[in-house]
Amino acid sequence: MGAPRPRKSRQDLPVPPWIALILAVPLGALTIVGFEPVGLSPAPIITLAFLFQRWAFASTPREAFCSGYGFGLGFFLAGVSWIYVSLHTFGAMPMPIAALATLLFCAFLALFPAAGGYLVARSQRSIVVKLALVAPAVWMLIEWIRGWIFTGFPWLTVGYSQTPGSPLAGYAAPLGVFGLSLVLALTAGGLALIISHSNNRIKPGESESAALRRLVSSRESRPVLGVVAAIALLWLGGALLNKIEWTQPTGTSTTVALLQGNVEQDMKWRPETLVATLDGYRNMVTASKAQLIVLPETALPLFLHQVPPDYLDDLAAHARKNQGDILIGVPERQPNGEYFNSVISLGISNGAQPQRYRKNHLVPFGEFIPLRPLLGWIVSVLAIPLQDFSRGAVDQQPLDVANQRVAVNICYEDVFGEEIIRQLPQATMLINASNVAWFGDSLAPQQHLQISQMRAMETGRYMLRATNTGMTAVIDQRGKVVESAPAFTRVTVTRAVPGYQGTTPFIRWGNYAALLIAAGMLTLALCLPRKA
Repeated sequence: MGAPRPRKSRQDLPVPPWIALILAVPLGALTIVGFEPVGLSPAPIITLAFLFQRWAFASTPREAFCSGYGFGLGFFLAGVSWIYVSLHTFGAMPMPIAALATLLFCAFLALFPAAGGYLVARSQRSIVVKLALVAPAVWMLIEWIRGWIFTGFPWLTVGYSQTPGSPLAGYAAPLGVFGLSLVLALTAGGLALIISHSNNRIKPGESESAALRRLVSSRESRPVLGVVAAIALLWLGGALLNKIEWTQPTGTSTTVALLQGNVEQDMKWRPETLVATLDGYRNMVTASKAQLIVLPETALPLFLHQVPPDYLDDLAAHARKNQGDILIGVPERQPNGEYFNSVISLGISNGAQPQRYRKNHLVPFGEFIPLRPLLGWIVSVLAIPLQDFSRGAVDQQPLDVANQRVAVNICYEDVFGEEIIRQLPQATMLINASNVAWFGDSLAPQQHLQISQMRAMETGRYMLRATNTGMTAVIDQRGKVVESAPAFTRVTVTRAVPGYQGTTPFIRWGNYAALLIAAGMLTLALCLPRKA
């Protein structure tokens, strides 16, 4: 009688690619609970650990590709479903077309984790190397590529799930959100190694719980204990980094009022509501005694030259009465026909002309039509005003208002941390003027607030958010929301806000530090033997 065949672990069993895809969909969808509004920050670590396992033990690169694709489909369909709301509810796109467009967009985004799985499976390194080095580095790099290719869509980068309250949040200031993603992925890879080690050491007829008890009390536990120690060091490092004061107060505080006008998106651009909108904001402005008053993106639904001069004079006079300034979101049109999504200042700090910030990073299809000869037909099925904005200059400087130097960004722009730091370290605070009424009562406003928290953490500056319908908030230099307004209400958030100065490592290095670490991990993996 021959010797019994060694028992195969479950990871060794081949999985048909289509089964791998289907099984990964709920895993990706579950990852969304790590983001706001649920905010269970450990969730992405756990789901990525199981995804990395599927990648490392895949029988073929195709199987790993399908696992990544299924994960991506579940992740993006659950996380950016608000795109359908924007296209159908407020963009007037017919429901079938809007649903198809949302599905196709998510199907495209799912290609990024799919490519990650394929690369990990093709790496031909040991399971340990794949999980400890290759998968975490590849995950971070595919997120970074997603953040700039085709103008970029870095929404739901997993690092955003680690806002204040997570020990890993300390990595934001030195490494930025992509570096934080790398640390999260390293933790997930370590967890996957622990699970894999336990599964591969199960003896015939032994239950998993019994195997785990045996491993913990034997020499076989040493690799596991080493991984646990490495994870503990990563998390301890984050907690220690979080105690560092990267920036310092300038000594000058400014009383800021953030206006949330709560103008319904489907009513905002209608001529019959124009007077009510203008009067509403004028009343909110004149009721405030703040030194700096901030209105949301395109709060005034007219081109700047169409706004009645006496209206602007009234706002400027009130700002001067408060010994301060007002920032107004309003589109600007040039004599040559170009128009910009702008924020302009009125008040004591103006010279002969208002200061202005013009949006540089525009939203595809919402603010400009990419590949217009091929995709221009989309304009005819979207009821979106002002679909062809021009880009503001790349090198715009902070606005000098109310004794502060303010780095303004408009709506979607604060998703791009490496672009925000163009105005730093000169700026003493950040201001985001947004109109996320386009996404209704969906996940988008709270996800966007979490993104703004990350920008504050990366730069060591207060982030002030003035939005049309929510989430209007004051975020301190550590990323904590210190005051916010309830969504879908007309309200003013007023608070004394200190300016900050200094330079975080992320301001100095941008994404280069995280990219160098990931590249170093992959280089090390290439230098190691192929077999375990």
